[in-house]
Amino acid sequence: MHNSSQLKKEFIKKWVQGLQICCSSKKQMNLLERKKKIKLSADIALATAKNATTSWSKALISEAKRDKENEILVQNLESHELKFMVSHQKVTCNKRIRSKKILKTSCGFGKRIKKMGPRRSDLATCIAKRLVKKKTQVLKKLVPGGEAMDDFTIFKEALDYILSLRVHFKISSWNNDTKNRA
Repeated sequence: MHNSSQLKKEFIKKWVQGLQICCSSKKQMNLLERKKKIKLSADIALATAKNATTSWSKALISEAKRDKENEILVQNLESHELKFMVSHQKVTCNKRIRSKKILKTSCGFGKRIKKMGPRRSDLATCIAKRLVKKKTQVLKKLVPGGEAMDDFTIFKEALDYILSLRVHFKISSWNNDTKNRA
């Protein structure tokens, strides 16, 4: 696991490299295209700075690879061992989703049996469980690749993703401060 200063250095190096690749690939870009390229290079730089050790970083890289236009950027920023890991992660992720669906249907989780309402003592527990489930579903939508993660993993990945985004934010705000002073 990277500490914060190592992650910052690696992120800045890869982000600058990604921006250079994006600028050299297309000379005439409008403002919206430029904004998308900056965000894309920042996302890929953040994911590759983590060496795809987390599910969210692997999801960001595989999402970027879907577009043929981004393939050059991703290839230049990722290492050889990372390419191998991401390609195999995609297959295992799909297998995991498929096996969860099979397990749910075979165990009858899809069928709901109506019961009498919960007792008053169980009502608070039932409401709390429902709230946690809803919040977990929202979290799975926010973290890249979160749909394929179980509840324990999503919290671990979300914490790591938040720390990485915090590093990204600090670098971006530092960059804006230096531009404003100049």
